[in-house]
Amino acid sequence: MQKDYILSLEADRWLFHPDILVDKAHVVMLKERGIIKKAEAAAILNCLTGIEERGDDFIEHELSAYEDVHTAIESVVIREIGEDAGGRMHTGRSRNDEVAACIRIALRDELFELMAAVNGLRNALLEKAAEHVETIMPGYTHLQHAQATTFAHHALAHADAFARDFARIITAYEHTNVSPLGAAAFASAGFPIDRERTAKLLGFESVLENSMDAVSTRDFIIETISCFSNLVTNLSRLAEELILWSTSEFNLIRVPADYATGSSIMPQKRNPDYAELVRARAGTVYGCLMSVLSISKALPYSYNRDLQEVTPHLLKAAKTTTASVAVMKSMIEGLEVNVEEMEKKAPRGFTAATELADTIVRETGIPFRTAHKIVSSLASVLADENMESIKDKDSEKVFVTEILQRIDDFALGITEKKLSEKGLTEKKVKEALNIASNIQKRSVKGGPAKKEVKRMLIKRKADLEKDEKSGQEKEEQVKKSFDELEREVKKKKRIIKIIRKPNHNILSVFKK
Repeated sequence: MQKDYILSLEADRWLFHPDILVDKAHVVMLKERGIIKKAEAAAILNCLTGIEERGDDFIEHELSAYEDVHTAIESVVIREIGEDAGGRMHTGRSRNDEVAACIRIALRDELFELMAAVNGLRNALLEKAAEHVETIMPGYTHLQHAQATTFAHHALAHADAFARDFARIITAYEHTNVSPLGAAAFASAGFPIDRERTAKLLGFESVLENSMDAVSTRDFIIETISCFSNLVTNLSRLAEELILWSTSEFNLIRVPADYATGSSIMPQKRNPDYAELVRARAGTVYGCLMSVLSISKALPYSYNRDLQEVTPHLLKAAKTTTASVAVMKSMIEGLEVNVEEMEKKAPRGFTAATELADTIVRETGIPFRTAHKIVSSLASVLADENMESIKDKDSEKVFVTEILQRIDDFALGITEKKLSEKGLTEKKVKEALNIASNIQKRSVKGGPAKKEVKRMLIKRKADLEKDEKSGQEKEEQVKKSFDELEREVKKKKRIIKIIRKPNHNILSVFKK
């Protein structure tokens, strides 16, 4: 018989501490409801405390002998204090609701860690943006030079994406933080248990009411890994830019030395391996999501053993996502921005073309589409003649004069009238071609103008502080519940001496 086939040791290690918490809360509730006696509750709680203190030693030496962590803990309790007391711990519950509760508690801890990591990354991006409010750089569409912007504006775009990721994680947390305990196998329990009490002791915000739904749903896992997938997609996009921008062709940034590696044969190499792995591990998280969806898609109600296979994918996705966020945060913090190269490249590809078309519309009153045609014709000629070389060999005034003459030539062919005769001046053309002036005109909400970027920075920092507080409050609320649980455990357990009779199920309990 291949017993190892049904084991889930990695997930069991992850669920060890949550299972101890669930056991404690359940026993406290059983005692309060008069379902088990005070002495029995004390014996069980003392034993659970001992198992908890053993920690890694218990995991190392006990888990492999049993089907899963839940069975291992109960079996050791029975072995230690006898079945007459230990055998009562599982009263009014099933492994189904026990496991579901443990997964939610373990995932909740992972989400707390991820919330903090995401907010750390957001802060790193905001800090980097604040340093580069006036750093002009080329903006891209289709990886082609499009319009000039600032590094701060670009960094804020990524920060905003991660802010939405945080909001999604909060929602996933709220759907995770509900208690299935007390649903038993699926039809609830035949004992007068108090589901609200165990939910409160374990830090859950509410009870997942329908007992069949409570034990069989894994939609909270699907939702959570979906959030992870969205998050790693945003990480991968940022990683891709770091990889591209650090090449000699772009030379816009320099990845921190600790996050680059060399080559075994090429001494000069500086490979952005960490960013590449962030990009790659997005695929790992996607794989976890597709696996969980595939496992869950055709399962009849209520519980099926297939669901055991969901937990390892959740664990892998959670660990991979949080690690990737942490790596990206450190890369952003240590990122070196090549300000001179960014500003040098910002005008290339005639990135002032849109503003020139806008200026023509404002000054002459012709339709934007007509102005677009004129500037498009101009751009084609300038590209053929190499726009940068014209700027280098001629003075700025001569260059602007020539640009206006060419605009008039194209306008004559399209509108049968020179635009200089309709109000377009060399001064306005010069202003339109000035990249810094160009950016400052983009002052509408969300634009790259200095004033607007500074406003966004202030707002985003305030939003971040609010989100950090929200995460901390949720974590603190759980901690308070655990503190209450431990107080109840201490009240209900007594230092006991266990006297075993030959049948191993009779207890004598004494106060010290």
